[in-house]
Formats: sequence, C-alpha cells, structure tokens
Amino acid sequence: METKGKKIPVIQNKCEFTGYDASKLLKETATIRNIVTKRATLEILFPLCCTTEPVRHKQFKKSLKGISSKTLSTRLSELVSEGILTRETFPEVPPRLEYKLTKKGQELIESITDLLQWMQKWSSK
Repeated sequence: METKGKKIPVIQNKCEFTGYDASKLLKETATIRNIVTKRATLEILFPLCCTTEPVRHKQFKKSLKGISSKTLSTRLSELVSEGILTRETFPEVPPRLEYKLTKKGQELIESITDLLQWMQKWSSK
C-alpha cells in the first residue's frame, strides 16, 4: 500500500479487504471521505437523520454555533453535489432553502452512526 508516495509496511496477504484492493478502495472513496471528514459535515448531517422533514438553512445556522455562514453554505453545497442531500429552493423573499437526506445520505448516516458507536465503545473514559 502507498500513501503520498511512501510505502506503508503491511503484512503480506494479511491486510486486504476480501475482494478489494485497499489502495484502489481508498482512491475510489477519496472524494466522499474528504467531504465527510471536513469540519461541520457531521454536525450538519446528524440533525437530518432524526427527521423525515426537510431542514431549513436558517435552522442549521441557529443550531450550529461556531460555524460560519460561509462554511455552512459550502458544506451544504458539497453534500448536495455528492448526492447526499437534496436542496429545494422556494421563490420567496427572503429565499427559503430546505435540505433533506437522500437514500445515499441515509445510508451514510447509518454507517457513521455505527462508526461513532464503535469509537464511543473504545474511547478511554
């Protein structure tokens, strides 16, 4: 396996995902991993996992303290472009924007929830 041009020592024939080439898997998932690991992404996604109702831009802004409007807008746009969220714009003044998880987004949240539960289990107290 290689990362940024450096070889990582791995135990031969012991460190593979069954049916997957780890290097290829990391390359194929780079875009989505990049978005998911960016600041504020999880904070945006989790309120959506608990509702079937769309969430308005201003609701995110109110509930996400310490995250700038620019970061929020950028992250929401990235999640929409990746097909994780849908965005609906209403022709009102001021414009109303609503976001909802797609099926892809719902599956992502389920996976992240499992990962967070694992982290919680193994985190030192």
